Amino acid sequence: MTEKPADFIGYLFLARDVAHSVHLNTRSFSKHSALNTFYDEIVGLADSLAETCQGRHGLMGPITLQSAKKTVNIIVFLREQLAELEECRYEAFDKSDTAIQNIIDEIVRLYLTILYKLEFLA
Repeated sequence: MTEKPADFIGYLFLARDVAHSVHLNTRSFSKHSALNTFYDEIVGLADSLAETCQGRHGLMGPITLQSAKKTVNIIVFLREQLAELEECRYEAFDKSDTAIQNIIDEIVRLYLTILYKLEFLA
């Protein structure tokens, strides 16, 4: 992933798509429910992030749509994504912009909550 806001948001859209696909193909009700929560909430958070960023800096242009590598394990996928998001958050968005960083904190919270549910409750 690169440091541009449009790439960061595109990465969140990719997470939504992967989570929805796994959600539809699991036989575990708890995994089904956790992933449903994830893909419902990540879209709203990505939208909020994009709108806040554009309110601060103007239009960012087209969102970068990405494709997933073959995903065997949703937990590994989400953990790897979370690590990348946390690694590049201050490159994509200024660290001192607390309004934007607060939304990213909520995105991190969502990933961690869903990972907890997938790892310990599914």
